[in-house]
Amino acid sequence: MMLVRSLLFGLWVLVPLVTAAKVTDYYSIQQVAPPKLLLDRYGQNGAQTDGLDFMPDGRLVACFVGGEVFTLLPKTGKWKLFADGLHSPLGVVALNDREVMVAQRPELTLLRDLDGDSVVDEYKSFCDDFGISGNYHEFHFGPVRDKAGNFYVSLGTASSGADVRYEKRGLFDKRSYLQRMYSSVPYRGWVLKITPEGRLIPWASGLRTPNGLGFDLEGNLFVTDNQGDWVGTSKLHHIEEGKFYGHAGSLLWEKDWTGGKPVDLSLAKLDARRETAAVLFPHGLMANSPSQPLVDSTGGKFGPYAGQLLVGEMNKRRIMRVMLEKVGGKLQGACVPFFDGNGLSTGNNRLRFAPDGKTLWVGHSNHGWAGNRGIQKLTWTGKIPPDLHNLSLTKSGFSLTFTVALDKA
Repeated sequence: MMLVRSLLFGLWVLVPLVTAAKVTDYYSIQQVAPPKLLLDRYGQNGAQTDGLDFMPDGRLVACFVGGEVFTLLPKTGKWKLFADGLHSPLGVVALNDREVMVAQRPELTLLRDLDGDSVVDEYKSFCDDFGISGNYHEFHFGPVRDKAGNFYVSLGTASSGADVRYEKRGLFDKRSYLQRMYSSVPYRGWVLKITPEGRLIPWASGLRTPNGLGFDLEGNLFVTDNQGDWVGTSKLHHIEEGKFYGHAGSLLWEKDWTGGKPVDLSLAKLDARRETAAVLFPHGLMANSPSQPLVDSTGGKFGPYAGQLLVGEMNKRRIMRVMLEKVGGKLQGACVPFFDGNGLSTGNNRLRFAPDGKTLWVGHSNHGWAGNRGIQKLTWTGKIPPDLHNLSLTKSGFSLTFTVALDKA
C-alpha cells in the first residue's frame, strides 16, 4: 500500500500498489441461496435483504423487502418462513429463539412464536408513537438494543419528490411541509429510544436519511446519515441524548418548539447548535449511501481489526472500515475501504457477524435505487492482510500503525 494525499479533499488516502495479492487472499466470499418462496413470489427482487441477526440456537433470522421474515439453518441451508405480511421491514433483533423485534414502516413489532414450531403466532405492536404521512421516504430504520434492553430506531424524513396521503397518523405540521426533505409528522429525522416496556423517548434530532445504527464496544451509539440537503457529504455520527446533528426540518418536534419554520433560522443559529460528525465519508471517493455500522466484536476471530467499525455502502461494491479515537472529549476518526469489489455486490445494507465470529454476513438491497439483492458471507482465511491498522492525530500530524511490519525505506 502507498499513502498519498488527495488535493481535492485534503485527506490522506491509502492507494494499493500493483501486487499479486487480492483481498480474497485474506477474506473468502460466498453467495447464500435465498429462500425459494421469495423467488417464486417476486423473482430476484424478492431477495432484497434488509435485516439480519442470529438467534441463540444459531439460526439466522432475516427480513426481506416483500415483508417476509425467514429463519435459516446455516449448516443445512434450509430456510423456513417465520412471519409474513410486514410493511417494509428494515431491521430485526432476535431476542431469543422464539421472539424477534422488527422495525416495519408503521411500528416496532414484536413477533412471538408461542408453541415452538418456528412460525409466528402473535404480531404485537410494541411501539407506534410516531407519525406517518404516507410519503414513500418515511423509512423506519433499526432496531438495535443496548445492554439495558432499550431499543433504538431512526426515522427517515419525507421527500419533496412525493406528497402525503389524506390519512395521516400523528399531528401534521405544515411548517416543514414540502421543503427538500421534510418532517411534517412527529419525529421524522430523529433517533428514538424505546424502553423495554415500549415507551418512546425522543433521543436526538437533525438527521436526513439515517440508514444504519450500531454500538461500539463501549456502548456508544453511532448512526450513518446519507448525503443531501443540509448534509454536504454522508456522515457517521456519535449520537448522544438531546443533541442536534444538522438537518433543520426535525427541529419542529422538539418539546415546546416556538421557532416557527426551522429553515427560517439563521445559519449562525443552526450551526451553533449542530454537533459535528465523527467521520465524513468523502462523497463519490469513499461512499454515496452508507448503511449499517457494525463493530468488530469478534476479538480477533475476523482478522486484525477488533474493536473497529465496519460500515456498509449501498452504491459501491464496498464495505468500509472506521478507526475512531477521542480528541478533546469527542469521538472522531478516519475511514478506509475494507473490502472492495472482488465479487462483493452493491447494496451492502445490513451486516452481522455469525455467532462464532469467523464470518460476516452481508444483506444486499436496492429499494429501487443503486444496489443489488441477496446475502453474501465473508470469512477470514487466517492470513493477516497488509494494511493500515490505525491512524491517530498528533500535534504535528498523524501517527500510523500497520497490520504487518514494513521496511523503513
